[in-house]
Amino acid sequence: MRPFFELLKKIIHTGIGKSRFLMASVGLGIAMLLILVAIQVHSNFNQLLYSAKNQNETADFLVINKKITNAIMGQSGKSAFTPEEIDRIKAQPFVQSFGLITSSRFKVVVQAPGDLHFATDMFFESVADSFLDVKNDDWKWNTGDRTIPIILPSDFLNLYNFGFSLSQDLPQISQETVKALPLQVVISNNITQEPFIGQVVGFSDRISSFLVPASFMSWANDKYGTTREAPTSRVIIKTPDPSNPTLVKFLEDNGYTTNLDKLKFSKTRLIVQTIVSVIGFFGLILLLFAMLVFSMFIQLIIASCKREIQLLVMLGTAPRQLKRYLLKQFVPLYIIIGCVCVLLLAGLQYMTAVVLAKHDMVVSIWPGPGVFAGTVLVLGLVYIVNLLTVSRYVNKES
Repeated sequence: MRPFFELLKKIIHTGIGKSRFLMASVGLGIAMLLILVAIQVHSNFNQLLYSAKNQNETADFLVINKKITNAIMGQSGKSAFTPEEIDRIKAQPFVQSFGLITSSRFKVVVQAPGDLHFATDMFFESVADSFLDVKNDDWKWNTGDRTIPIILPSDFLNLYNFGFSLSQDLPQISQETVKALPLQVVISNNITQEPFIGQVVGFSDRISSFLVPASFMSWANDKYGTTREAPTSRVIIKTPDPSNPTLVKFLEDNGYTTNLDKLKFSKTRLIVQTIVSVIGFFGLILLLFAMLVFSMFIQLIIASCKREIQLLVMLGTAPRQLKRYLLKQFVPLYIIIGCVCVLLLAGLQYMTAVVLAKHDMVVSIWPGPGVFAGTVLVLGLVYIVNLLTVSRYVNKES
């Protein structure tokens, strides 16, 4: 029996057997590395999107409204959301929280005190407090209060300081100064009017609107509203991933729009997912190629030793023993290839984590659990395929 085993080794390490053995080994290594890279890139991408260390709170909230086109110009009713559309938005899987933005149905005139000489018609809106990015103890209003807390959009002050004030030779003002200025606010309905003091309590980077507490909005709309009920033209949602292609497609399909800057990573995400899919696809193709070459190599060994196998079987050697010996020639190689691929990937992952850290993006320095699971899965698949091939041809020749 020993000479037979020596003959097998000689076939493996010489001529056609050696070349096919090397080809299969290299193919398996490249295939496994590509598959593991695809798994790790997918893991890294999820960490960048969903990890708490990479979360940008302002990017989680989107204010949505309908696109104004030439077809609906002058038809304000068509720019409002119907109850059915609101329910459909609420039901989307990417919506964690949903809120209505309530508009004022009364006229608002705001005038700055002192030498600012600034007065303008304005509008107010309100939203549930859970959607605000400004936290202030003065953000409350009760019936009878003469002071209205107001949240201004940050862009509004920038437009005043670097546009209006410079063109009109007016002084530029800071956020602290604006908060200290008591604004004169008059609300009316063309019949009666009522003066208030407006107190700016903060500036919002999330919602570009002039916000007042919901309690004041409800009271003022009931008392001074020029219409019984204003349709909802803007809504706000909280979503875990503003770049979700499903969300972007939903907005496009329904003619909705939002802050496009928050959706800018959607195309990048699609490109990355496509690249990852292509890498994984080529890895699978190479894996199939490697398994095919291994199978052909095993067939070559068995065909070259056909007479010896038949002789050993006649002398009482069990086919199971032959199968075990053939598989022992490959299993150590599988393990070595798997370990080398994991080590190479670990080095690549460490370098990737270091580079991303320089840009304030955090990913793990170690390969994810999916990499080790993928390694075991690929090696197990290759082992099973080779086991079936060995069993088939050994049984056939014996």
